[in-house]
Amino acid sequence: MGNDTVTVTNNATGKSAEFPLLKGTHGPDVADISTLYQKLGIFTYDPGFKSTGSCKSAITFIDGEEGILLYRGYPIEQLAEQSSYPEVCYLLYYGELPNKKQYADFDKIMNHHSMVNESLRTFYQGFHHNAHPMAIMVGVVGALSAFYHDSLEIGDLRHQEISAHRLIAKMPTIAAACYKHSVGQPMVYPNNKMGYAANFLNMMFSVPADDYEVNPVHARALDLLFTLHADHEQNASTSTVRLAGSSEANPFAAVSAGIGALWGPAHGGANEAVIRMLEEIGDAKNIDKFIARAKDKNDTFRLMGFGHRVYKNYDPRARIIAKMAKEMLGTTSGTDPLLEISLKLEEIALKDEYFIGRKLYPNVDFYSGIIYKAMGIPTNMFTVLFSIARTIGWITQWHEMINDPQRSIGRPRQLYTGAAKRDYVPINARG
Repeated sequence: MGNDTVTVTNNATGKSAEFPLLKGTHGPDVADISTLYQKLGIFTYDPGFKSTGSCKSAITFIDGEEGILLYRGYPIEQLAEQSSYPEVCYLLYYGELPNKKQYADFDKIMNHHSMVNESLRTFYQGFHHNAHPMAIMVGVVGALSAFYHDSLEIGDLRHQEISAHRLIAKMPTIAAACYKHSVGQPMVYPNNKMGYAANFLNMMFSVPADDYEVNPVHARALDLLFTLHADHEQNASTSTVRLAGSSEANPFAAVSAGIGALWGPAHGGANEAVIRMLEEIGDAKNIDKFIARAKDKNDTFRLMGFGHRVYKNYDPRARIIAKMAKEMLGTTSGTDPLLEISLKLEEIALKDEYFIGRKLYPNVDFYSGIIYKAMGIPTNMFTVLFSIARTIGWITQWHEMINDPQRSIGRPRQLYTGAAKRDYVPINARG
């Protein structure tokens, strides 16, 4: 291996070729094997893309071994403590933190776009009353291009920006309306005098017949959760947005595809799985029995919300959110057995050598589920809230991808293992 190349040898043919070794700002070097087939006549096989970089990106950096998460170079810990979700949205999309005027202008634009076309209200009526809110989200967000087709020129930077603003601003309104539809309540319009998170809570829980006051602790917790979930590099849903967008599909369609990917229980649905696990445990006195089951290789039971595919250290987002979870529990009335179970599980996991040795620390999904439940948000809305937060990440990744001079339509290769070439046999001649 040279200083800036890596040599690959095909032992079957004896051919060798050199490939550029790319260096990023942080992280391991990356071998550029885009000409591998051309030079050596072979492809790589990497299920789940665990060792494959699909793009260059300047948005988010993760070091799973060290437990580091950076947005545009800023540590998540600093942003969580000192910033806000709307400011993080500006940072991610535009690349720099805004000054006061830029932030004020951005806030005004978000307010301007927070309402949705009135025709979308009747669109909701076409969904069954007990449809999963994520199913509605996929449909409604995908339909936005039918209402806002005045800014869908893919190569136009101004059109890209307008579509981004619309998605970020309208997503809370769309999400809250999904909940209102499921419980048979009227859709609540956005209130532009409120902050982003508080506005969403008001649209979720207020009704025309009663006064409703947003709990400031809940609004702050939600803003924090939105910040922590804003982007997370090339995960399944982000990669889906990029892949859909690489065909030059409009950004609403691409983000709708991302919402579909996020819905999976192995991705955004993980915090729902945490609550279902807590319900299965049922009582704090049953925890030891379920801990033993989790350690038994022959038992299918798994503790949800522990460990992370990327973070082999403590998830930095979990450290931040754990403090908020404790504060949130102090605002709830009465004792919720599921919250009691969660606290006991956390205590055991942070002390038990089985979990420590395997680095199975409580992750962000574990704590976010607890916080959402403490707010009174129904379980089937958890992933919807994740999609609100991740919208800025999706649209920023789409924006970066669509303006990449090396962009090309995504087209992975495969290792074919089906039948060898064979001739068609007429039906009358088949045994």
